Amino acid sequence: MSEMNGDPAITPAQPSISVNDAIERYLDNIRLARSQRTGATYANAMNAFKRAILAQKLDPVKLPIVTFGEDAIIWLANYLKNYSPATEALYLTATAGFYEFLAAEKLATINLSRLRLLIRQRARRTGQRLPQFPRDAIDQILQQASLLNSKSCEDEGEKLRNLRDRAFLLTLADTGLRVHEACALRRGDVDWLEGKAVVIGKGNREAVIRFSGRSIGALKDYLTARSQLDGTSGKPLGTLALFARHDKGAGHKIKAITTTTGRNIVAERVAEFLGTDAVGTITPHSFRHYFVTRVLRASGNLKLAQELARHKNIAVTERYSHLSNDELDKGFHEAIDAA
Repeated sequence: MSEMNGDPAITPAQPSISVNDAIERYLDNIRLARSQRTGATYANAMNAFKRAILAQKLDPVKLPIVTFGEDAIIWLANYLKNYSPATEALYLTATAGFYEFLAAEKLATINLSRLRLLIRQRARRTGQRLPQFPRDAIDQILQQASLLNSKSCEDEGEKLRNLRDRAFLLTLADTGLRVHEACALRRGDVDWLEGKAVVIGKGNREAVIRFSGRSIGALKDYLTARSQLDGTSGKPLGTLALFARHDKGAGHKIKAITTTTGRNIVAERVAEFLGTDAVGTITPHSFRHYFVTRVLRASGNLKLAQELARHKNIAVTERYSHLSNDELDKGFHEAIDAA
């Protein structure tokens, strides 16, 4: 393999292993050093990489890593053209990390300068998309969700699900929590007097989130109805999940809902309140967009919105500061028609 200026050739010093084994070693390192979510994302990237290799009629299980070169990144870039630019960029970054791992561990001779050049030549620009969400539809969902506490129920399980879903949707809308953050909350995380909770957010950063009066009220209604189950759990109340499962599989145990359950709650209530055609147009993250936009509309303070949304980069928050088409129309007619 030819060299380019910038990175010396690295001679493998270990017995050759397969590409598949090298990938597993790389993922083990990622899982030890990074969060569970990052580990899962990198595993998805490596699975795509293996599929790109298989498309070349090569078997990653049999292909010796010592024969592996930078050209495989071209196969991956071509394979990812049907993915979104953002996913493509993420998977290429994860795979570049794999090549760096191979070089550092001396598992293969890798020209990292050439690798970076190949990625720059073939990667698409992700661009910048404005957050899209149907604000009026979310308003309607929240209005309907607020009434779930008065909905007639066939049994205790349905009543608990109604109260949980009411509290869950209002919490997402009024705190800006990401779905995995909300699902991970424990009762002891919440300071009920202050209306706050400490969460471990994106990038394993600790942060304080604040609850609205209506979300605190909905949570208290839910936990009051759940008090008998919580009391017989045999565990300290503070360690119990804030949002629990209420299905046959959970029985009388308090088991935290998963992020999949959180997404299903949103999908099922969207179908119930807006109809099945609306399913997929609103996700748990739509409520986070809704939260940030509400803060900006009410305060006009970009820095405040950044802090409450826990955006590391204010450029992310700035994406929410655009005017809606309706507001542009209204402003245009007020300014022009009145003249």
